[in-house]
Amino acid sequence: MRNIIADKLREIEREKNVRVLLAVESGSRAWGFASTDSDYDVRFIYVRSQRDYLRLETLRDVIELPINDDLDVVGWDLSKTLKLLAKSNPSCFEWLASPIVYAEDADFCRTFRPLAQRYFSVKRGAVHYANMARKNYREYLLDDEVKLKKYFYVLRPVLAARWVLDKKSPPPMLFDELAEAELDARLRPDVLRLLDLKRNAPEVKKIPRIAAINQYLETEIERVLEHISRLPNETNPGWAPLDEAFFAEISKSA
Repeated sequence: MRNIIADKLREIEREKNVRVLLAVESGSRAWGFASTDSDYDVRFIYVRSQRDYLRLETLRDVIELPINDDLDVVGWDLSKTLKLLAKSNPSCFEWLASPIVYAEDADFCRTFRPLAQRYFSVKRGAVHYANMARKNYREYLLDDEVKLKKYFYVLRPVLAARWVLDKKSPPPMLFDELAEAELDARLRPDVLRLLDLKRNAPEVKKIPRIAAINQYLETEIERVLEHISRLPNETNPGWAPLDEAFFAEISKSA
């Protein structure tokens, strides 16, 4: 599959006349709880030529390949990425932290990773993960029987929000690392058993609702939201550092 993904990225570069700066895994495989039939969620950042950025006709700032059973490939233009970074978009930090890297421009990443840290907002990061956890909990975990994978679609953002509030930094991608740092020790055996089942079951696997985990999630979501409500707003370094990074990169793509 790595070879297939590498071929797809080279094909995108040729057909779209772009240069891929970073391509990573962004879904359950990067989180460390892929099922036996999980697909590959490839996300990438790309840059166009200087000429393309000077066109009167604005080009789309997203590249998406048709989704198939195995592969979901989406890329963001560098300009879009930097604009979202200015708002501390959590996807930017997740892509940079992914443990599975398919392609990487070393010079770009050497500059971009420390630059990104300057724009991380504790409040925005925590709000993002807390809202995701609350939405997924209400949508997926209230029936008597629920999809196994949906527990991790709530557990991970809850633990990520706790990490952001505790550590004041972007959360790690790997669920194991989050659980080790943030999960209530009394729940760890139940969650680890659930994690082992998730890794060895198909995506559609359903299980009875687990009362102890649901109660924990309800309590933690409210606790995190209450903590967030007391956080002050933050400022970031502004546009100048992002402009410089953008100019430096497109100067290589004359």
